[in-house]
Amino acid sequence: MRTNVSLVGISLGYFMVLLDTTVVAVAEPDLAVSLGASVRGLQWVTTAYTVVFAALLLSAGAVADTAGARRTFRTAVLSFGALSALCAAAPTVEVLIGLRALLGAAAAACVPASLVLVARLHPEPARRARAVATWATISGSAVALGPVVGGVLVGAAGWRAAFLVNVPVAMAVLAATAGRAGEQRSARRIDLRSHAAVIAALALGTDALIAAGAGAWAHAGLSAVGAAVIGAVLVRVDRTSDAPALDPAVLGVRGVPAGLIAGAAVNLTLAGTLFVLPLVLAGRFGPLGTGLALLPMTVPFVANPPVTARLVARRGPRPAILLGLGLLAAGTAALAGAVALDAPYPVLAAGLLGVGFGVSFALPALAGSTVSAVPAEVAGAAGGMLNAARQAGATVGVAVMGALPGGASFLPATAACLLAALVYARARRETTEPVR
Repeated sequence: MRTNVSLVGISLGYFMVLLDTTVVAVAEPDLAVSLGASVRGLQWVTTAYTVVFAALLLSAGAVADTAGARRTFRTAVLSFGALSALCAAAPTVEVLIGLRALLGAAAAACVPASLVLVARLHPEPARRARAVATWATISGSAVALGPVVGGVLVGAAGWRAAFLVNVPVAMAVLAATAGRAGEQRSARRIDLRSHAAVIAALALGTDALIAAGAGAWAHAGLSAVGAAVIGAVLVRVDRTSDAPALDPAVLGVRGVPAGLIAGAAVNLTLAGTLFVLPLVLAGRFGPLGTGLALLPMTVPFVANPPVTARLVARRGPRPAILLGLGLLAAGTAALAGAVALDAPYPVLAAGLLGVGFGVSFALPALAGSTVSAVPAEVAGAAGGMLNAARQAGATVGVAVMGALPGGASFLPATAACLLAALVYARARRETTEPVR
């Protein structure tokens, strides 16, 4: 019984992280009016979170391995609840952006630790697949509930209420995961130089994309050069470090890099869609109507993970991941056409269904296969690297898709998912072929 309560609590931790993202998406129009934020400012409210989230996920996975996954998880949940309350009190968009960056750090500590805890609670592969499905169903319900809850809260009390909702969720997670349990730790250290370089490179790269979308080409060029220089420094530092940010013990496992690319493409699509559509639909539906309009995309996050778990248990992760990427490509292509042609809502809903089912097929299978593919002592690092790739993809998705007009904003997601499917299909085929 205690194991089941702990699994629910762990899943609620990730639920809280996802709820924050989807609730805030619906709050964008009210936030822009209340704080006088431009589209560029709204992009930074989202990407300040995802940049820090992505960069620190690499070190957070290592922290979960060294400090203990349970301790890391509970500290992160407490911090996330407190910072959410501060975000609700932000007086300006600049302060909110800074607090969102700190919130991204707390989220980064939470996610890989939660996945490691699930794996350790259920070491047997079949039970682990079911546990990951439960984790994905509970956490995924945040994506389903977020737009509706956000619409209700924003309509009733404004955008600040969208952050306050995290506080009671954090308290529930801490209560469900209370008690003492043994920790598994490994003697791994963190090279702060590498992780600082990751944060700087991602931040400058994101700034370049957002500036380019706003037509500030000189600014974009300088940021892009800075990102390239720091990226080169990162490669050099990692080559000489005994604790690199991009762990070769994970990247060297066959098929894992292709899985990271697939994870990035999935989150590029999801985050970009969640950023663009509320802005497109706000004038048509209002806050609550926008939340309800997004349900065809979000409900599959709750309904579909058990189907994904059965598919993975019977045939392995490859079919679920490829099916998910294919549905994402088809769904975003449909959304591009629906928005460009101002099509009736049922056409838009069909595209949203494709995106929702695509994410709910691909992500649980990617999470389980990545952690299971690597040695146990680097499981936290593997979970961190997968989620870092996903959040880096989310950052790019918001920056690129948010900069393009109308239906064209969805086409980068279509291309990314098709490319990721080709890379993953080839990599997994090579992995499963016998060595001659």
